Order: sequence, then C-alpha cells, then structure tokens
Amino acid sequence: MSDSQVPGMSNIHEFTVSELSGALKRTVEDQFGHVRVRAEISGLKRAASGHVYLALKDEKAVLDGVMWRGTAQKLAFRPEDGLEVVCTGKLTTYPGRSKYQIVIEAMEPAGVGALMALLEERKRKLAAEGLFAQERKKQLPYLPKVIGVVTSPTGAVIRDILHRLRDRFPTHVLLWPVLVQGETAAPQISEAIRGFNALSGKGDIPRPDLLIVARGGGSLEDLWAFNEEEVVRAAAESDIPLISAVGHETDTTLIDYVSDRRAPTPTAAAEMAVPVRSELLAYVDDLDRRTRRGLQRSISEKKDRLQGLSRGLRDPQSMLAEKVQHLDHLENRLRQSVGTMVSLKRQRFVGAGAQLRPEVLTRGFQQFQERLGNFEARMTQSMKVRTGRSSDRLNAASRMLESLSFKRVLSRGYAIVQDDAGKVISSVENATAGKAVTVCLSDGDAPAVFGGDLVKTSPAKPKKKEKSDPSPEQGTLL
Repeated sequence: MSDSQVPGMSNIHEFTVSELSGALKRTVEDQFGHVRVRAEISGLKRAASGHVYLALKDEKAVLDGVMWRGTAQKLAFRPEDGLEVVCTGKLTTYPGRSKYQIVIEAMEPAGVGALMALLEERKRKLAAEGLFAQERKKQLPYLPKVIGVVTSPTGAVIRDILHRLRDRFPTHVLLWPVLVQGETAAPQISEAIRGFNALSGKGDIPRPDLLIVARGGGSLEDLWAFNEEEVVRAAAESDIPLISAVGHETDTTLIDYVSDRRAPTPTAAAEMAVPVRSELLAYVDDLDRRTRRGLQRSISEKKDRLQGLSRGLRDPQSMLAEKVQHLDHLENRLRQSVGTMVSLKRQRFVGAGAQLRPEVLTRGFQQFQERLGNFEARMTQSMKVRTGRSSDRLNAASRMLESLSFKRVLSRGYAIVQDDAGKVISSVENATAGKAVTVCLSDGDAPAVFGGDLVKTSPAKPKKKEKSDPSPEQGTLL
C-alpha cells in the first residue's frame, strides 16, 4: 500500500534529521530555559580543557550535565561523586547523539548537611590513616628567620599578618599567592605547600623555617578548599612546621587537624610565629642584670672569704725571711759538704796513685805469671789423667768389639756367601746352579759359581748316647 493510499498521511510534512533535531533543541530550550535540579552527582569527569562532565541522578532517572570551565572555576567547593547538589541551568539537546542534557550555570550543595556528611566521611578516612596523630606534629621554631605565607595576595589576611609581624618581631616573609576559594584553590594551595618544601635554600630564595596557611572567615562552602584531600595530604607531608589559620575562631577545617599548630585567626598565627621583640629585649636585659648582680654578689662573697682566710695566715714577709735564712744555711752546708767531698776524693786519688808505681805493677805482673804457670801445670796433669782413663776405656771396648766380631767366626773355618748384589745367601732355595757368588773368608773374599744339582739335606740329628750300665763296683749319684 503506498503513502497516498494511507488515510491522513498525504498532508504530513517531511523533516530531515537535522531539521527535526534543531526543532527539538529549540523547543526544549524555549520550554526549559531556566531550571533548578536537585540530584546526586555521578560519573564526574574533568576534561583537560577545564570543562566538567557529570550525570545527575535520583532513584529513577539520570540527567547528563556539562559545566563549562568558567563556571567550574567560580565554584566555592569542589564537586565529587555522591554529593547531593542543586544545579541551576538550562536544558538543551546534543543532536550528535540524540541526547538531552543540562548546561549548569550554578551549583551549590543541597544544604549544609550534605557538605557536613562529606566532611565527616573524609575526616574519618584521613584519621584512620594516622594523618591527625599527635606524635606526627613538629615543634615550631622559637625565632624563625624566614616565614612562608600561603594566602591570597589581595586580601586583608596578608596585610594583618605583615602588620602583626612588624609590630612583634620584623622577619623576612615570603608570600606564595594562591586563590583561597573556588575550583582551582585546592590545587594551588597544595602546590604552594609542596613548593616551599622543595626549596633548597642555596639559591636566591631562602627556604622558610615556618609556614602559615591563612584565609579569612566565610561559610562552609567558602572554606571548602581547605577541606580538600590534596590540601590535607600536602600539609601532612610538609617537612617545614606549619600553622593553619583558616577562618574565624569557630571555623574548623581538615587542615587544622593535620597542621602542627592551629591558630584561631591569621593575626593569632603571626603571634604564634614570633615572640615580641620588645619583650624579648626586656627579657635579655633582665637576664643581663641578673647575671651581673649574680657575678658581683659572687665576687663580693669570694672577696670577703679571701679576707677572712688571709687573717688566719702569717705575715708573708716573716715567712719569706725564714725561708731565705734556711736557704742560706743550706747553701753553707752545701759548700762545706762539697769541700769535704773534694778533700776525701783527693786523698783516695793520692793513695791510688801511690799503688800505681812501676815496681808495684812489675811485682803484681810476676805474681800473676806465677799463678798462671801453676794453673797451666795443673791443667796439663789433669788432661793426662783424663786422657789415660779414656784410652783404657777405648782399649777395653776395642777388645770387646773384636771378640764379638763375625771375623772370629770365619777364622774357625766358616764362610759367608753373598750374591752379586751383596745380599747374604742363607738358604739352598736361593742357590741356583751357575749363579756367581762371592765367598767371604777370614782373610778375604773369593769369587765362586754354584755348579751341578743342589740337594737339600736336612741337618743330621744328634745321636742319642747309649746308656752305659753302671759298673757294679761304682755306685751312682743319681
């Protein structure tokens, strides 16, 4: 069936896809040009361009949303997944994907309760990691030479801090300018804290001895940058002691829990950072006066004690006169002793010289020669006696050796047979016919050769003596 045959269809206008999409876009934008939506953030993404893409959802539906970079930078807080918000904007369509979305022009938390719930959840998470532990906090320097301040360069906070430092104790201050509110505030604050810690102090810019992170008062949304996790972690990682001075005395942010000291106001932070110079000078002067009085009192006491002790001492002149007199006496005794000692030595020298006359030396030499001759005669006689005894013992040993020598056995008709290696042949088993041997006799050696068959004979047994009958005329003793 053709379209012309369908009742009521012939008069319908034909649209292209682009025309229809454009018509829908205009209709949606005209009908919903300004709306407020309360929903929960889901799937939040930040593009490199700075635009934010997200989804707004409730229990039954999901609405895509986009927030351009300029709007995102003006936010007083940083949106996150799960946060309930109220968004103001206009609905539009995205023809490229046949989708409709809301272009967000303003965003705010859905009441303080939503932000407080997110704050408490984040606080529990960071506390569980130990970032708020008291033992992690560092001691503030008593008199820092350089103070680094992280705050807005145009607000009243930096002026109050500088004015208070100038009144109390003029100090070198380094300002790291940052935004203290908005979408980009948290990254700038964390970068400033890490930047101060990264300074080596060897260049033109000195490294601070103390950091102050400060901001004036405001609502929870205004102070939200100091509740961001990246700011809290940067403060916890700081090697430089850090004072947090955010908001008024009743305002509390997460950076206050992780900082080394919390100040109720920026002015109070400056008071914590340095002492009062005039009070310090007065204190030093007071210490100087007390030290001088103590020294004077100590010197006076020592002087009085010395005077008291001096009264118990004898007159130095009389003590010295006695010592001089005693020294003179010792000198006289020394002179007399030296003279006496020289006289004694001279007498001994004269006596020894008298004994060194030539005739005395000659007589002593003759006596020594006589003693030496007598000693030589005694030694000669002793050597003769010992030599005779040794000769007698040697002759006796020689006779004993000769009596035990094997040559005495050879002289009785025995001989020793040796093979060509000089080994003694003592058995018939080692005698081979034709073998050359050497026969050792009593008067020399003679060569010989074994000949014929050698017959091994057993040694003759000794004959038994026949018992003789005893003479009947002679009796036996056994």
